[in-house]
Amino acid sequence: MANRNTDAKTPLDVLVAGAGYVGLAAAVSLKQARPNLAVAVVDAAPPGVWQKDGRASAIAAAACRMLDQLGVWQEIVGQSQAITEMIVTDSRTADPVRPVFLTFDGEVAPGEPFAHMVANKDLNGALRRRAQKLGIDIIEGVAVASFDGNGAGITVHLADGAAIKARLLVAADGVNSKLRDMAGIKTVKWEYGQSGIVCTVAHERPHNGRAEEHFLPAGPFATLPLKPTEDGTNRSSLVWVERSEDAEKLVSGDDLVFEQELELRFGLKLGEIRVTDKPRAWPLGLTIARAFVAPRIALAGDAAHGIHPIAGQGLNLGFKDVAALAEVVVEADRLGQDIGALDVLERYQQWRRFDTVQMGVTTDVLNRLFSNDIGPLRQLRDIGLGLVERMPRLKEFFIRQASGLSNGTPRLLKGEAI
Repeated sequence: MANRNTDAKTPLDVLVAGAGYVGLAAAVSLKQARPNLAVAVVDAAPPGVWQKDGRASAIAAAACRMLDQLGVWQEIVGQSQAITEMIVTDSRTADPVRPVFLTFDGEVAPGEPFAHMVANKDLNGALRRRAQKLGIDIIEGVAVASFDGNGAGITVHLADGAAIKARLLVAADGVNSKLRDMAGIKTVKWEYGQSGIVCTVAHERPHNGRAEEHFLPAGPFATLPLKPTEDGTNRSSLVWVERSEDAEKLVSGDDLVFEQELELRFGLKLGEIRVTDKPRAWPLGLTIARAFVAPRIALAGDAAHGIHPIAGQGLNLGFKDVAALAEVVVEADRLGQDIGALDVLERYQQWRRFDTVQMGVTTDVLNRLFSNDIGPLRQLRDIGLGLVERMPRLKEFFIRQASGLSNGTPRLLKGEAI
């Protein structure tokens, strides 16, 4: 736990609730751009829990540019794996051959892959070290119990009895955000009846940086390339979507059955495979906050939106939130405005809500279109994939969207200082 010099007598400018990637990136972005701002992070998770996270995340090119601007990418890149190619198939589990309908070269610019796979603990650790170097307190193992505002600021009461005053509270505490509920912000929410199984697989032959997404009747099965281990073991990360009841049986059942079902989907193109960690399953749904801001409060990351992983954009949406919020707050501070005032925060909301809703609708439609075995729909979607494959400009558009470099991109995501 960092030194705790934050209390009601030493007010902050910004308190960030949540020490995941979004919360840490928000704190670093603000403090780096405006060293005069007093910024701290509070997190309910016990110290060191983040170091036990064995998962990996796909970081889009725009987010990599932002992390570089924040001074952490050079520490991460050596441990990351560039995605140099992506293929999309549409088939059934038992099909002996899975025809490739769509391929993407993995560069948005010469020498710049459209995404990298990064171990979660490497990303979190780099952001923590940068935060601490900038003088940002990280208070761990303490939840936010309540908060109240008085117009000029907000007082945040922690579960251990401490109180912290701030001008702005950033809620980055996940899809089941308690702060969002405390602020009275409602959500649009529904469940898909699907769960995402996540695990790491070792395989005999190298993946050569190729990511694959197989659209199967129960949901997408994605294999994402990881950097080989120090002893040369080839690895990939899996995001395997199944109906929730089947997913629970798979992860809690016999290991041999799990590996047999995995082999049916993964295939033997990379030789023999074995699971290297304990598979886990998370229920999937769509959650979008009806408002991204309230007086003195801004939602960011999964607290504002939780979407289906079919397009791999959840984390990158969160980084877009960070970049937009930082740009709005920094600009307001330079102009001498109140950084927690509702009219300032509404600029952030206007910037992010349309893009978020658009991505939520897109992933929802894609999931409903591809997670089924209806004959006419299969023919329609396969024709659509084939048309995209034959249209280079349309493919280029999709690559730029996936890389996070769409219109209205905040400066940090372009690799520019704010």
